Amino acid sequence: MDLNSDLGEGFGVWPLTQDDALLDIVTSANVACGFHAGDPSVLRRVTELATARGVRVGAQVGYRDLAGFGRRFIDMDPAELVNDVIYQIGALDAFARIAGTRVSYVKPHGALYNAIVTHAEQAAAVVDAVKRYDASLPVLGLPGSEWLKQAEAAGLTPVHEAFADRAYTPEGTLVSRRLPGAVVHDPGEVVRRSVRMATEGTVTAVDGSAVKVEPHSLCVHGDTPGAVEIARRVREGLIQAGVEITPFS
Repeated sequence: MDLNSDLGEGFGVWPLTQDDALLDIVTSANVACGFHAGDPSVLRRVTELATARGVRVGAQVGYRDLAGFGRRFIDMDPAELVNDVIYQIGALDAFARIAGTRVSYVKPHGALYNAIVTHAEQAAAVVDAVKRYDASLPVLGLPGSEWLKQAEAAGLTPVHEAFADRAYTPEGTLVSRRLPGAVVHDPGEVVRRSVRMATEGTVTAVDGSAVKVEPHSLCVHGDTPGAVEIARRVREGLIQAGVEITPFS
């Protein structure tokens, strides 16, 4: 099982994620590319730290929305979205090359991630952007999403992702952060959910039903309270359950 986390989400003098500590735990780093968070200095620092630790560097692309942290839907022209995604991958890839590596995969962020679960037009735009930049790059997303369906049809490699600390709807989508209970804060529960997803391929939805996820990669968020300790406990719990922790890419 791959463990990924959203990193490099500071901006200027404002830090957000504990990048150094989390890079000792995860196997893949979803690095903000400057549109929803991050700046050139942050991008360079995180890619260098990740490379030194053997952690894969992924481009976490999002809407151009620093004020809203990329968590607000933007009804934008598909052609502009294609260009914005290419721009973000290219920016991060430049710093990755300087660090001695390359961008290994692409994962949408926030509102864009949730939108392309069902928004066919925007999903097609992100698929087009990745294919034009480098069709060998795997792409992360929710199983059954429009995004992954179109990615696979276009010849890209889809990677099923699940979330250790997010609540699920019965349909297999994430509960909106605007709703209570969207984030699971109890460390013990996060570990139990993670082990079940990794070993049984299912997660319990908010209505008590079992949702099939079968993840190749498990996301542990870096911007929640106690994120480092939760991520460490998730890793330990998976290992104790006999799950090998290894990058998917």
